[in-house]
Amino acid sequence: MLQANKRILVVDDEENAREALSKILIHDGYDVSSVANGLEALNFLRSREVELIITDINMPEMNGLEFLRELHRNRPQSNVIMLTAYGEVESYLEAMNLGAFEYINKPVKYDELKKVIKMILKCA
Repeated sequence: MLQANKRILVVDDEENAREALSKILIHDGYDVSSVANGLEALNFLRSREVELIITDINMPEMNGLEFLRELHRNRPQSNVIMLTAYGEVESYLEAMNLGAFEYINKPVKYDELKKVIKMILKCA
C-alpha cells in the first residue's frame, strides 16, 4: 500500500546502501528516488518535491552537511534524516543546528529508522 504518496529522497554515495534502503522503503509503500551525492540531490530537488530526505554525511563532491547547509538556505522547512558511519559530536551538532530532524549512526537499524520516518511523515 502506498503511504499516501509520501515521497522520500535517499542520498548516499554507497550504491549498495542506497539501493538497500530504497528497496526497504519501497516495500513499505513509499515513493522513493535516490541520488549519489549532495549536488545530485540539489539538482533533483530543483524540479521535484519530497516529504523527506535521508542523506549520508560522508560523500564526495558535496557531503551531507554541505548539502544540508544549502538546503537550509533554500528550503528551511525540509525534513531531513542524517546517516553516518562516523558519529562525531561536531557533525551531530551542526546537523541539528541546520534543521536535521534526526541523526542516525550506521549500520542503520531499520526498525528505528522506520519509526522516525513515520513520526516525520505524520507531520509532513
